[in-house]
Amino acid sequence: MTITIGLLIPFIGTILGAAMVFMLKDEISPRLQKLLLGFASGVMVAASVWSLLIPSIEMAEVQGTLASWLPASVGFLAGMAFLLLLDSLIPHLHLHSDEPEGVNSKLKKSTMLVLAITLHNIPEGMAVGVVLAGMMEGVSNITGAGAMALSIGIAIQNFPEGAIVSMPLKSAGQSRRKAFVAGALSGVVEPIAGIITILLIRIMLPVLPYLLAFAAGAMIYVVVEELIPEAQSGRHSNVATIGVALGFVLMMILDVALG
Repeated sequence: MTITIGLLIPFIGTILGAAMVFMLKDEISPRLQKLLLGFASGVMVAASVWSLLIPSIEMAEVQGTLASWLPASVGFLAGMAFLLLLDSLIPHLHLHSDEPEGVNSKLKKSTMLVLAITLHNIPEGMAVGVVLAGMMEGVSNITGAGAMALSIGIAIQNFPEGAIVSMPLKSAGQSRRKAFVAGALSGVVEPIAGIITILLIRIMLPVLPYLLAFAAGAMIYVVVEELIPEAQSGRHSNVATIGVALGFVLMMILDVALG
């Protein structure tokens, strides 16, 4: 039951965010978008450090690895490289941009916007999955409370992402229902990625420190490559900085208090 709840909580956050399309008449203001993007960035950075990189280093020490920093370093860089590869292959479109990225395609702009957020969600699903798997296998420095803290933190930052997908789609002419479905479906990859990670964990348990850091590297890639640039573009960039601070502190408190 704990595993199921942990996998579903982040997806529920995306669904609730996408549901804002039924509650808000107008598109989210640029200032609020920047605040939400910054908040999501802060949550992801803090989750990468406290929920993934620090447990990776501690686990390597317990396993007696000669250099405890090695799994975290290798896994982190591999995660960055993995997302770089996906970013280069999957056609997607960032918020406020008219230049698609990835391989050339004839997909609609709305579809590529959803794919951009879906791309964000892959490492988040992996992060939740690898932590839940570590808890299942009885890894000493990964607790049920800590796993739930990560799931809740990811869900909190998924809320604005769901809204940031659904609201522009409505403004572009789609019905509220279609915009909501598209926003909600952008998050379905998270539980799928989490389930796949859990199913493979028994095979890859000896390299769990690498997997934790891999998920951290993938999330940091999303923050540096996409969220921060979008949040800092144009006016009111200081609002995004405030959002980063709030998101980072909230995720830190969740992880330290519950983990």
